[in-house]
Amino acid sequence: MSITAAQVNELRKITGAGLMDCKKALTETNGDIEQAVDFLRKKGLAAASKKAGRAATEGAVGSYIHAGGKIGVLVEVNCETDFVARNDSFQVFVKDIAMHIAAASPQYVRREEVPAELLEREKEIYRAKARETGKPENIIEKIIEGQINKFYAEICLMEQNFVKDPDKTVQQFLNETISSIGENMSVRRFARFVLGEGLEKKESDFAAEVAAAAGL
Repeated sequence: MSITAAQVNELRKITGAGLMDCKKALTETNGDIEQAVDFLRKKGLAAASKKAGRAATEGAVGSYIHAGGKIGVLVEVNCETDFVARNDSFQVFVKDIAMHIAAASPQYVRREEVPAELLEREKEIYRAKARETGKPENIIEKIIEGQINKFYAEICLMEQNFVKDPDKTVQQFLNETISSIGENMSVRRFARFVLGEGLEKKESDFAAEVAAAAGL
């Protein structure tokens, strides 16, 4: 049978597995979502969810500097043991996450961290736009739900497409690493710095730059 993109996306949301893994699972199970979930779990992806409840208090703070020192990132990634924190695969993961943050500029780690007032403001904007189309309220609410999910995917680290492999989200990349390393891991927090961000040049400095550019 033909497997649709909607089916693949649904399975990805449920399991956090990669795009091709989800498509293969659905193909093998004739599009049955529940059987496809079991198929992926048997392949080892369930290991990540089983480990998710275990305490992860060790780890490392990683850094990444980009654009000749113009952008810098610090990120804390936790794991269960100091042994894994020194593991090369763990260190590579931390570095990759820091690089992703530099490139993708997320604002929050997870959707639960997004302030309620920001979320409501976005919903009101989407609601106003949707009402202009004249669609019924029940359809408008579905449209808003879809727009909010896109909003989360733009600003939340774990829901962004991973810059080194856009076919998977950062959460899926994390799940794969958990399965590979064999310990629970989590991205706890990050800080992204952009040189000069939030600063305003003094008027005299600006005038001097203009004068220099004009040859005065």
